[in-house]
Amino acid sequence: MDFSPVWIGGLCLFGLLIQGSGALVVLSRLMKGAVRRSPLTPQASNSDNLAAVTVVVPSLNEVERIQPCLDGLSQQSYEVREILVVDSNSTDGTREKVLAKAATDPRFRLLTDDPLPQGWVGRPWALNWGFEHSSPDSEWILGVDADTQPQRGMIASVLQAAEEEGFDLVSLSPQFILRSPGEWWLQPALLMTLLFRFDVAGIRQPDQDSVMANGQCFLCRRKVLENVGGYRSAAGSFCDDVTLARNIAKAGYRVGFLDGAKIIKVRMYEGMRETWDEWGRSLDLKDATSRTELWGQLWLLTMVQGLPIPLTMLLFGGIEEGLSNPFLSGWLDLNVFLLLVRFGMLLAISGSYDRQFSVGKSAWLFWLSPFADPFAVARIFLSARQKPKAWRGRVYS
Repeated sequence: MDFSPVWIGGLCLFGLLIQGSGALVVLSRLMKGAVRRSPLTPQASNSDNLAAVTVVVPSLNEVERIQPCLDGLSQQSYEVREILVVDSNSTDGTREKVLAKAATDPRFRLLTDDPLPQGWVGRPWALNWGFEHSSPDSEWILGVDADTQPQRGMIASVLQAAEEEGFDLVSLSPQFILRSPGEWWLQPALLMTLLFRFDVAGIRQPDQDSVMANGQCFLCRRKVLENVGGYRSAAGSFCDDVTLARNIAKAGYRVGFLDGAKIIKVRMYEGMRETWDEWGRSLDLKDATSRTELWGQLWLLTMVQGLPIPLTMLLFGGIEEGLSNPFLSGWLDLNVFLLLVRFGMLLAISGSYDRQFSVGKSAWLFWLSPFADPFAVARIFLSARQKPKAWRGRVYS
């Protein structure tokens, strides 16, 4: 007796159920976006926030990227009390660029942190150094990465949003600057691994147990940082921004993640290879996530991002070859639906990319990034199994 139709039907039903459950999780998160806060826009200064902010910029050999950050911070208004660039003994001319800016804007100060202690990662160590050497009169501490390009009115805007929403900590998603064809194809697929796992930026009532954060622009009340011991709870984390944000949320403070594409830009990595190696190394967020949660997220990514393209091709081929089964058709319909959702999300995040720096006409590859999804999911799996041994010019034991 030929049981193949029964076997095929059972397999398709199983696949439909397990993949459908992942689709429901994603859809429930995306539905929250219907009432999210609109992207932040540059704002005029508010006299109530006079000298309210200390900006801390960690740096290590950033001479090729730091100038737009220094220029952008210099354009911020009187909310800024001081701008502390904490440099870890750069040897490439970074320090000279900071000193040149300090000569024209007295708010800038160049600090040199002590050698990295055992158990610390370089970035949280530099941020903590800046926090501990900041003016006690600053109500807010703003961490900004050296590869960002703050736009005029950024700090006024994020301060206003934090106060309106009642956040004790708020970070921003930026607008990405991509150049090479490989970046345009791969980077949006890697970004999508975050969008499938967590609430989208701008959610007014984010899930505080799995809140998202971005250290490229990370504003926190001074008293909150003091109460949680500064950056120490994220000392050894390679995703210190998310780790610290979740620790602060667990301590009972309100944490938000907003869309800042109109007020801050970032050029993170040079080329497809560096994007794969460096960003892919931290996107699993394993340092901020329990092992059970991590593998649950990997399952979800596999169901809703990694499999839809290959399964659509496979199932459509089966129907073309004459296989007839209602569960097979339903499974195919589900994967086509997931692909439509994926392309819809691509349209929704298109504003998060600055196309003026694209090499040639390579920006069109952004629209083909869903075909990089299986590789992006595979990269998260690879990263989840390994602890980084090198990061931003440092080697860790």
